[in-house]
This record gives sequence, structure tokens and C-alpha cells, in this order.
Amino acid sequence: MSITSIASLYFRKRQKELEKHFSSPEELQEKVLHRMLSVGANTLYGWEHGMTAALSYEEFRSSVPVNTYEELKGYIDRMRHGEKDVLWRGQVKWYAKSSGTTNDKSKFIPVSKESLKYTHYMGGNDAVCYYLQNNPKSRIFDGRALILGGSHSPNYNIAGSLVGDLSAILIENINPMVNLVRVPDKKTALTAEFDKKRELIARQCLNANVTNISGVPSWMMSVLTRVMELSGKQHLEEVWPNLEVFFHGGIAFTPYRKAYEQLITKSDMHYMETYNASEGFFGLQNDPADASMMLMLDYDVFYEFASMDAIDDNGLLTDESKVVPIEGVEVGRNYAMIITTSSGLWRYMIGDTVRFTSVRPYKFIITGRTKSFINAFGEELIVDNAEKGLQYACQQTGAQVREYTAAPVFRSEGVVPHHEWLIEFTKEPDNIDEFARILDTKLQGLNSDYEAKRFKDINMVCLKIVKARKDQFDDWLRSKGKLGGQHKVPRLANTRKYIEEILNEK
Repeated sequence: MSITSIASLYFRKRQKELEKHFSSPEELQEKVLHRMLSVGANTLYGWEHGMTAALSYEEFRSSVPVNTYEELKGYIDRMRHGEKDVLWRGQVKWYAKSSGTTNDKSKFIPVSKESLKYTHYMGGNDAVCYYLQNNPKSRIFDGRALILGGSHSPNYNIAGSLVGDLSAILIENINPMVNLVRVPDKKTALTAEFDKKRELIARQCLNANVTNISGVPSWMMSVLTRVMELSGKQHLEEVWPNLEVFFHGGIAFTPYRKAYEQLITKSDMHYMETYNASEGFFGLQNDPADASMMLMLDYDVFYEFASMDAIDDNGLLTDESKVVPIEGVEVGRNYAMIITTSSGLWRYMIGDTVRFTSVRPYKFIITGRTKSFINAFGEELIVDNAEKGLQYACQQTGAQVREYTAAPVFRSEGVVPHHEWLIEFTKEPDNIDEFARILDTKLQGLNSDYEAKRFKDINMVCLKIVKARKDQFDDWLRSKGKLGGQHKVPRLANTRKYIEEILNEK
């Protein structure tokens, strides 16, 4: 009997519990809200907002406002300076540093012991749980897990308090037993300088029996590329013949899928999407045949959703009446996600947008960011449109995209408004203008607002593509001190701030 067969016995109880996501999802969320309120009632924030454990959902939403980071920032800073019982009980000593995707300013997301145990680690556990359920012949525990992580640093002068990438916090607090089955070693995993870390990881993992890999697709590809250079092999399965699954998250996988499939050509390679962020772990792809993810309802996260017609151009809520709990969502509609967590994020707008593909079970896809879209001319282009458009254009031309960002070009003398896309190709199309035409046409097919604004080239003309040089995006991230970890390139923006900065990265 393999080690994986023995380990699989541990997951059977949880596999049974997960069935409640199909049978009684609303009940799961009701219990979560009660648990949050029971603790919140004994905090400064709870006292200020009249929280009690007995509040109904309607009473909760009338007592506690929807918050952005700016509303909670003052409380979080008090927590970072060591104050107890502010947003959550006790002293929270860990803070995930997040820049978001459209804001250079760092955010410091509190990560309590409860959220580590009952959200982040539960998410990782359930990813394996679902994977084993779908792949009973797996040998995942018979080898090593390559898990990419960031780094951390002291938080002010508070003893034992640290701030850094969420992945570094997870590695720092993980059960020591896990270190027996993961690579690289902890010291390497927490190395701050990404280029140095990449080299160390590649060399440590080169001769290991890696069966599974976990991380952000862009940074994982960078590490794997170095592994291939060191090995001299053509395909990754020649280096790691027992590799069977990539647990990926952080950014959309669509632009990277073809590159991974060319790197890993074995027919039994699996890919599983996860939705984990600094603020929590929210979703898992429980069915490999379905690209949507299961909303995980029994973690320490209570969910609400705001209709996108109640969100303004700054990503702010304008109509509280259009916020609903899970039982109020509709399939096919785009929503901004609002969360309440055991780290003290009360009715917090995370900034992500989702669209439900089913209810009972509640399954969804990530469609973008509340601030990551282009609506300069009424075109309402979201990241989901961009990803699908690029995927189609790549399929039609044989091109491969590594990184991209897009922004509007505004009307001026002799210039009709259009979108400018800065794209770093790993494989360039034969004709860049044809690629742009195919992408533009596909976007019109995906988005009726974009199509309307493109009508007869009156309000907008066909998008233009600028080819980025190799590593231009990485160099921009490096200049910001954000290369590696969980930092991301902004995909879409209503201004030219990011695209101009990247274009000027020589």
C-alpha cells in the first residue's frame, strides 16, 4: 500500500462533510455568521457597532457598514502596534502585505490564528481532499510538493509580530510535519530576493521526486524554466516523471495554460484552480471537467455580494440595498464580493468580482476586479473578457502570451480613442496586426458594450498592440520591489499610469 493510500484515509471524513455544500449551504453560512458575531461582540469594533451573538443577518447588515481598506486602516494600524481586541479577539501578530492589483500603496491584512487554521489551511487541506476524491489512484504523497512562497520581515518592534507575503506566513506557521514532504527548505522558501530564490529552488528541486507543485502560474513558470535550463531536458516529466498536479491560483491560468501544456506533455497531468488571497481562501475547483469553483461555505468567511450596477468607477458601493447573502445571488450576474472573516475584516469589499454558474451548490468563476477594468468610453471591458479574448487570439494564431496590461488611449488631434495593449509574448504571432484584429473582434463578441462603442469606428477604433521586450514586466515589478511572491501585474486600468510606467522601463 502506498503512502498516499494510507494518507487518503485521513481525508474521508472531510469528504463526507463537504457534501453539505450541496445539501445545506445556507445553513453553513448561518453558522459562520453566528461564530463571527460571537467573537466580534467582544471587540472594540463590535462594541462601536452594537454587535451581539444574537443578531440576525438583517440586523447585522443594518449595524455594520460595508468597508473598504481605508475604513479599517486605522483599526489595523492599532492592531499592528500591539493593541488587543480591536477588530478581532486577542493580539493579531501576522499581517499579509498586499498591494492589490491597481494600487501601489501597500495594504496590511491581519491574519489571526483562527483564520490560519479555519480558512487558509482548511483551503489547502480541501484542495488535496477534492483532488484525491477525483483521482483515487494518485501517488501525491509518495513524493515531494514544490510550494512557492514569499518572504516576511518584522512588524514595527512588536515581539513575534511579522509582516510579509501570505505565502510566507503560511510557511512560517505550517505544521513541521509538512516540511518533510515539501521542497525547497524553509530558509530558501522565505528568501526575500526573488532571482536568488529562483536559482536556489531550481537547484534544490532538480533531483527531487516532485509529485505536485503549488503557486502563482507566472512565478512557477519562471522557476520551472530555470529547472529546465539546469536539467538540459525538453519536457518537465523527464525531470520529474511522477509529477501529477499543479495547484494554481493568484492570477488567471488561461494565458499560461498552453505554455504549461507544452512544458508538461504527459497526458495524465492535472490542473486544479484555487481561489486564495491575503484576505482568505474562498474557492476550489472540485470538478476537473468544470472550470468554475465551489464557494467554500464552512470556513471562517461569511459572504455577501453586491450587484455591479451598485459599484461606481472607483470600486465603491453606491447602493446598500443591492447587497445580498448567498441565497440572494443569481446565476449569470456579475457581483463584487464582500467578506466577513475571523481576522476582523467586517463586511470588507475585497475588490474581486465573480459570476455564479450554479446555486446549491454555489459555484462561480472570477471575472476580474472592481477597479481592474476599462470603462473610459462606456465599453465596460473586464478581465474575464480580456482573458477569453487573448485565449482565442492565441488559439487562432499560435501565439503565446506571458504578461500583458491594457489601458485606454484618449481622443486627441488625429487620434480616435482606442485601447492599447502592452504584451510580452513567449511566442509571437506571425502578424501582430492580425492578432490585434482577432482579439478586437473576439472582445466585441464577448462584450456588447465594447461592440457598441466599436460600431463603424466612430467612438473607438481597433485596439493597438505594443510588443514588450523580454522581462519588461518583471523589471517593472523589480523596480517596485514587487518581483515574486503574490504581486501581480495590473491587467486593465482606466488610466495610463501603469502602462506608461512599464513602457518606460528600459
